[in-house]
Amino acid sequence: MKNAVKIIAAAALLVGASAGFAQNGGASAPQNVLQLSAAGTVETQQDLLVVTLAATKEAPDAAAVQTQLKQALDAALAEARRQAQPQQMDVRTGAFSLYPRHGKDGKIAGWQGRAELVLEGRDFQRITGTAGKVQSMAISQIAFDLSREARAKAETEAQSQAIEAFKARATELARGFGFGGYTLREVAVNSNEMFPGPRPRVMAMKAEAASFADAPVPVEAGKAQVVVTVSGSVQLR
Repeated sequence: MKNAVKIIAAAALLVGASAGFAQNGGASAPQNVLQLSAAGTVETQQDLLVVTLAATKEAPDAAAVQTQLKQALDAALAEARRQAQPQQMDVRTGAFSLYPRHGKDGKIAGWQGRAELVLEGRDFQRITGTAGKVQSMAISQIAFDLSREARAKAETEAQSQAIEAFKARATELARGFGFGGYTLREVAVNSNEMFPGPRPRVMAMKAEAASFADAPVPVEAGKAQVVVTVSGSVQLR
């Protein structure tokens, strides 16, 4: 795992009371308060593969489309369930939609529909191999993500980095302004995930579905950056 710490320090040292507050008899503005933020960044390998299979059907009436989609989905489920294994390859249905197709006169000329099946897990070979065996649906999308455990581990590490960076920066700035130290006033912690470099590619393979029969689809996971930001204010003393 490759780690990096990014620090963003900013803001403002508030010294003295606001003239407006003094004139209006209000409370004095905070004095000697420093606002700053720091971020910890952990780069980690994506360990979750999500493959979406889809079937699109068309017929003169909605019932026929629905029947065709159900047959395609049932066949795909039967194949996928044989290979399913908790966390390694979980199987779930995706979107199932029907919509009318209109002619030039604006009237309904037929119906179209789409059904999806999602294969998700950590066993890339099992998932891609199963996707290649499904004949009733084609691969419409391949994406990568972090598992819950991998994300939690990265967030914990990034959070520790951000807190230590915040404390170090607060101490450095306090001394730079001529103070001996600081006390924490308030703090907020936020996390997010970024994908450096190219995003996971979307693959439309319906026309080439036959070439992938009984063969794993080639995939390669990238890396994600989990970023935790600690921001707040300190009282210089």
